Amino acid sequence: MNTEVPTELVASPPPVRRRRRLRDLKGLPDQVSVRMRLTLLYGVLFFFAGGLLLFVTTVLVATILNNLSVVGPPGVTPFELHEWQQHYIDQTMRQLVGRSLLALAGVGIMALILGYFVADRALAPLQKVTTAARRLSESTLHERIALEGPQDEIKELADTFDAMLERLGQAFDSQRRFVGNASHELRTPLAINRTLLEVALGDPECSGDLKAVGRTLLVNNARHERLIEGLLLLARTERELTTRTPVDLADVAATVLESAAKRLDPDVTLHTELTPGSTVGDPVLLEHLVSNLVDNAVKHNVEEHGEVWVRTGVLDGFAAVQVENTGAVVPAYEVERLFEPFRRLNTDRIESAKGAGLGLSIVRSVSSAHRGTVYATPRAGGGLIVTVRLPLSP
Repeated sequence: MNTEVPTELVASPPPVRRRRRLRDLKGLPDQVSVRMRLTLLYGVLFFFAGGLLLFVTTVLVATILNNLSVVGPPGVTPFELHEWQQHYIDQTMRQLVGRSLLALAGVGIMALILGYFVADRALAPLQKVTTAARRLSESTLHERIALEGPQDEIKELADTFDAMLERLGQAFDSQRRFVGNASHELRTPLAINRTLLEVALGDPECSGDLKAVGRTLLVNNARHERLIEGLLLLARTERELTTRTPVDLADVAATVLESAAKRLDPDVTLHTELTPGSTVGDPVLLEHLVSNLVDNAVKHNVEEHGEVWVRTGVLDGFAAVQVENTGAVVPAYEVERLFEPFRRLNTDRIESAKGAGLGLSIVRSVSSAHRGTVYATPRAGGGLIVTVRLPLSP
């Protein structure tokens, strides 16, 4: 094995994101909280009601003032008396409307402030439901919201959520039992078959034809064992993580490469650049992730003078591991489908001498379980550059 230190971690472009919504393109806020919506609704309703009340009051006062009979001092003509009355009414209405608008504005501001706190108090049970939903995971599905209070819409929502948690807990328990039973029921016959074949091949009286058949069966048995291991690992990684410890991807990669060096093809040259990149997760699953990346890069390489680059470090604020290899030219439109189970370039067959087609599927599943992302880009001249980015540890 030839180990060199090549270029630094390559920043491959992430997958194309979906288009932003039209409201984002117009510069509007992405979302407005329900509390703010209720506050604005309370304020608009108050100002509408206050304005309507002010209008009705103004009309009534103006009607009353116009219907009043005014008696003036002796010697005042009716025309002068009417002018004096009209001037009095105008002054009264002007002061009434002006002061009423000031009072409406002041009380309206107080209504907005009080509406904000009223909305906050009204939404407190809903916030409790949201907090519980964020906290709950596979390992805490036994917890319940158990919201107390009147039988209103929010109480009904909390009870519905508790019922959903009950069903989810039962489904996860059933899945755990199924994976455990499948692991035992599928591995045991294959292990027995392997043992019987190895004993038969070790018999000196066994003929050459039987030994050839036995070796073929042993190879098929080993392929089925790898397939079952991959399926069980895929089922495990699609659930919530139960182990979260600080992990340095450089240490994980070094451990994997040390183990892989014993079975590495002598025609494949390995280049490494392992710099620290710490994340939080399950060390065993992360070892599987790196191991699958390396195995995939070695298996799907050129037949002679192949090369594999393994890099770890920090990329764009994420702990990253990147594996690059030479190999066949991969069209850009074929890259995404390689992450699907049992999918390989130019073939959909499940059985293959190079593997079961689960390597990159497991990589994506493990990275998703660690709240990370994985993407691949075709390499110039043939091969792939696969990059996994995981959240940095605090």
